[in-house]
This record gives sequence, C-alpha cells and structure tokens, in this order.
Amino acid sequence: MLLKIREKSQGVFAWIILLLICVPFALWGIQNYIGGGSEAAVVTVGGKEFFQQDLNRAYAQYSQNLQGANFDEKVVKKQALDKLIKDEVLWQHVKDQGLVVTDKAARDFIKGLEYFQTDGKFNKKQYKAMLASQRMSPDEFVSKIKKALVMEQFQHSIVGSGFATEKDIENFFKIQNQKRDVEIANVALEKVEEQPSDEEIASFYQQNQNAFQTVEQVAIEYVELSLDQLAKQVEPSETQLLAYYEEHKDLYTTKERRKISHILFAFDKDAGNDKVQLERALKAKRELADKEFSVLATEVSDDKLTASKGGDLGLFNIGVMEKAFEDAARSLQLNQVSEPVKSAFGYHLIKVTELVPGEVKPFSQVKKELRTAYQRAQAETTFYELGETLTEVSYENPDSLQAVSDALGIKITKTKLFSKSPKIDGSSKEELVSRPEIINAAFSEDVLKGNNSSLIELGDDRSLVLRVIEHKPAEVKPLKDVKPFIIAKIMNDKAREIAADKAKAIKAAVSSGKTLAELANQYNLKIQKMPDVSRSSGDLPWQVSQAIFKAPKPADGKPVTILVADTSGAQTVINILSVTEGVMTESDKAKGKLAETNLANAFGQADFNAALNSLQANADITFKATE
Repeated sequence: MLLKIREKSQGVFAWIILLLICVPFALWGIQNYIGGGSEAAVVTVGGKEFFQQDLNRAYAQYSQNLQGANFDEKVVKKQALDKLIKDEVLWQHVKDQGLVVTDKAARDFIKGLEYFQTDGKFNKKQYKAMLASQRMSPDEFVSKIKKALVMEQFQHSIVGSGFATEKDIENFFKIQNQKRDVEIANVALEKVEEQPSDEEIASFYQQNQNAFQTVEQVAIEYVELSLDQLAKQVEPSETQLLAYYEEHKDLYTTKERRKISHILFAFDKDAGNDKVQLERALKAKRELADKEFSVLATEVSDDKLTASKGGDLGLFNIGVMEKAFEDAARSLQLNQVSEPVKSAFGYHLIKVTELVPGEVKPFSQVKKELRTAYQRAQAETTFYELGETLTEVSYENPDSLQAVSDALGIKITKTKLFSKSPKIDGSSKEELVSRPEIINAAFSEDVLKGNNSSLIELGDDRSLVLRVIEHKPAEVKPLKDVKPFIIAKIMNDKAREIAADKAKAIKAAVSSGKTLAELANQYNLKIQKMPDVSRSSGDLPWQVSQAIFKAPKPADGKPVTILVADTSGAQTVINILSVTEGVMTESDKAKGKLAETNLANAFGQADFNAALNSLQANADITFKATE
C-alpha cells in the first residue's frame, strides 16, 4: 500500500505549465520558433513532426535541471523525447475534446507572470520587449499560454476527482504505524592481502575503459552583445537629460498625502429638503467653534458608517467622489474645515486631518540616476536591433564569427579549455563558461561540428553567439597512470565479494534451520536484537529500515531473512522475527483531513498518469530517425 501511495504521488506533468511557459524565455531562446527545415523527423505524433532541434531543446532543459549531478546522457535524452511525445499526445487529446481557454483568462494569467512585472505590476513595455526578443507577436504568445492552460485544465479535471475513503486512511496509518521485531548481524569488509596479477590488472583495464577516460574539454570564442556596454556608449546632452526628466518626472515625485473626514447632511429624496440640510450644515459649522469635528460627526452625521469613526474617510483619492467634493478637499489646508459642499448625497463639511505635501526631487539631485536610466532606455532599441543582426549574420556565416564581429563592431573574446563541470575562479570569463546555457551550446553536436551556435540569451540584457576553437575529446588514460587505482579497486571488489558470499552462506544456514545467534558465533559476528522497530526509528540506516518494511511477514513461526549491502560493500543480515500491526491513534485521527487530502491527490495524480499512458499507448506514434 505504501509503495502504491508513493508511486501515485509522483506526477509526470505537475510542472507542465512551467516548461511550456517559462522555458522559452529562460533557456530555449529564439531558435524555439525556427522551423525544422528539411531534416528528417525524430518522431511523428499523430501527424505532428518533431526534429532533432526539438529534442535538443528538451534535452537542454533536463541537463540544466541536473547540473552538478552525474547522469547518463542517453537516459536523459530518452526522457526528453518521451516528454515531447507525452506533451503532444495530451495536446491533441484536449483539442479533440473541445476544451478551450478564453483570451481573457490567458491574458489575466500572463499579467500575473513575474517575467512581465515591475514592482508587482504588469509592465506592457517590458512584455512587448521580451516578446520582440523572441520574435513573437502577442497573439502568438497568448496562443501558447492558452495551449498550456487547457492542458492543465484537463489534468486538474482528473487529479481533482481523486478521493480517499475512511478505510484508505485507516489502512494507511495501520501500515505506517506497524512495528517489527528484528535481529541484525553486520558482515564487515575484510582486508585482502593478496595483490592482483598483471593479467587481472590488464583485464580490468580493458573491460572498464570508460572509467579511465579524461574529461572532454572545449575552448570557445564568442561575440557578446551587452545592454550595459551599449548604454555606456550613449552620451546624453544636458538638454536631453532635462527633457527626459520632464517626461519621467513622476518617477522622481513623492505624491501628496492628504487624509480627510466629513460630516454628511443627507438629502431626503422624497421630501426635497435641500434648504433644511443646508441649514443643518451651517449650524454644525458654527458649533465647531466649541466642539471637536470628530465628536460632532459622531453626533450629527448621516453617514453612519464613518460617523462611528469621527467622520474619517481615510486617504483622499482623486476620481472617487464628485468634482465639487474633490475640489473642496484639495483646496483645504491642514485642519481647515470647508463651507457646506453640495453633492448628489447632500451637504458635506470636509476637514483635512493629515497633510504631507508632495515633493519633486530637483534635477540636480537625480542627474546621475537620470543619466543611467536615459542611457539604458536609448540603448534598448539598439540592443534588440543588434540582436537581430547577430542572429542573422551568424546564421548566414556559420563557420566564422569574424563577419559578426565586423557587422557589430564587437571584438571576439576567447576562453581557455573548460569541461561540462568547470571550476571557476571568479573572473568574468570563467563565470560565463559555468553557465548551463553556454555549456549546453558549446558541447552540442552541431557546434562541435564547427558551426556557430544559435543566439544564446543570458537574461534580458546579454546575448551572444559562440563557436568552438579547440576540442579535446575524452581519451582513455594510459594503464601506467591508472594502475594504482585498478589494484585498489580489484582488492576492494574481492573484499566485497567475500562479504557477500559470507552473508549468503549465513542466510542459507538460517533457512535450513540454524539460528542467527549460532551463526554469529560461528563467524565471530556481533548480533543486535531490536524489538518494536518502526518506520520512524532513526537508529538504523535508511537502506536497512526500508528493507525491513519491504520484506514479507514471517509465516509459521519461521523468520524472514534478508540481506542489505551498504555503499562500501559491507553486508547486513536481518532476521525479521515478528510483525505487530499498527493502529490508528488519536493523534493520527487529528491528522485525518490532511491525510485524506494527500491520499486523494496521490490517487488523482496516479489516475492522470494512467490516463496519459493510455492515450500514448493508443496514439499514432512513428519513430522516423533516432540518434
């Protein structure tokens, strides 16, 4: 049951929106929107063809997520291809089902994306600039968002239908709280004295060539386009800065803070008593000579909601009240009370209770800041235009960066050799080659063949094109250099084999009727008896604890014997003597709602995964070319 729950909690596409929306900006770059040309498709899904560049982009995403970890490139590429297929199968299914997302829903979602926000608010200029850098129109992007959201809609329709019964919850806690009595004997590695022969060493070397390879390295040259560098070339005049200051003065302005209160003398719609309410207002104005405004508001104001707060209306905002009311509120000084002001609601007495004047920072105070802002603003257009030139010229001249350098007037920069896991020393060049975008491009198949890379975007203000100028493939190290390692490895393997054989012999002897205590004495091992071991016990290594609770229950009074090896090769012999079923405690009952939610989500996600696998199994998928 626990295994089933664990399996059901692992969703394949919980991150589908992130990949479909975020990846094009964070990683894939402009090449995501260029067609596949005449190359052969890697796979066709229901008529939709995917090319090698599609697989390369998906692989780049996986390898970025796995940066710093050892992984099998072939396995990750297979996973990337499977993701492409699953995405397309799901998309074709939701289209066939007629599921839709409105333009408004998509635009609302886009406005909520942090990529297009400044100070928490949607920035239309930034939105258009980012789309322009990707050569996408707003309509195209909205279409992609709608596609992602409708796929998520289908997923939620299944995941949200998951449920867990009281029996499911009870069974979960019974298994979770189960306890087992065990006895354990550890078989340590013994030191092997006998040295391996030359034949053994040579054989090991030949059979494990991959383990003795040098690290693949490349050196690159690149042309980098930097918004900061372009901005430094802009030399604004005093007149231009003054004009920019006037145009953006609101950025350097602290708005006036004005808090107001009022006393309302409301019109009686049926009686038409304008004159009566005016007289009330004038009388109240006279009474203010001897009475606090807040006290009088509590006593006579017809606005009962604010009367209880002394007439407080909070901060004054233009556009909320009628013009006559606003004009009066704006003209008053601190603590000044207006004459009666007529509105559609009645007559008001208005008082300013707090006033902090607005302030505009003078030009001289913000000149340095203005200069930087102006330079970047002027350089942005040039940056995007040169970005297009960089893309086009490097594509048209794939075997050199000189044409790019000449066209942009930017020098070519070169790096030293580096690997897929470079060590950095803090310099700007070293920092650059540690970026996953650079590593993925430099070691890509197309670039290693001698071609320029596609445009690589390093955030919103840096982009570059690179090419490899030196490539050192991985090579097998000479036997003499790795011989000490091989000797140590062979001796360690023999020690592991001896420990494993001893553990197997002990297990066989227990199965034949001997006790673990007898065998421990025979092999000079220490035995540890542990009653009532639970899943949450922290006294055992996780591998041992996991194996104990995965093992079957003892039957007919006979213990169940299992073996567990640790990473060093040492063996643990475990006898499971008895099992005590768990019970659902009062504390567990208090967690029942949370358990129900988590189990329901796990079951719902498992149902979605099963549905997706079924769709894929029935889809028309043809592999036309493989690597």
